[in-house]
Amino acid sequence: MIGGLAAEHLIADKGYDSEAIVEQAERQGMRAVIPPRKNRKEQRDYDKHLYRQRHLVENAFLHLKQWRGIATRYAKRLSSFLAAAQIRCLVLWLYVS
Repeated sequence: MIGGLAAEHLIADKGYDSEAIVEQAERQGMRAVIPPRKNRKEQRDYDKHLYRQRHLVENAFLHLKQWRGIATRYAKRLSSFLAAAQIRCLVLWLYVS
């Protein structure tokens, strides 16, 4: 599951809402930020602001993968690939600002 990870929060979507995952996160000292499924008998509270931040990060990866140079790993060297990813992130940042 999530063994070997050290973090303050475990942020995931509704698909990962299970007692086993939440309990494992708590045993490791993490706070689970997972929205409860609608069919859950006991609805659990979660940090909605932090969950929204997860959505922003997920959208950033979506935009990165839509760029052909990133999606196909066109640059063969790590330094070139990293530069391409940084340029794309800069373009996204300028577009949002």
